[in-house]
Amino acid sequence: MSQEPTISIDNVSYPVSDLTDNAKMLLSNLQFIDNEIARLNTLLAVTKTARGSYVQALKSELQQPKP
Repeated sequence: MSQEPTISIDNVSYPVSDLTDNAKMLLSNLQFIDNEIARLNTLLAVTKTARGSYVQALKSELQQPKP
C-alpha cells in the first residue's frame, strides 16, 4: 500500500490531492524555484572553484622573474 503524497508547511501536512488548482500551481512554482536555487548553488560552487584556480595561477605568474 503506497502512501498518498503530502506537503508539509509549518509542521502541518497537506495531501496533495486535496490542494486547489491554485495551490498546486504555487507548489509547482516552489519546486521550480527550489530546483533553480540548487542549480545556482552548483554554479556558484563551480565559479568559486574557477576563481580560486585563477587566483593561484595569478600568484604563480606574479612570482615569475621578469624578463
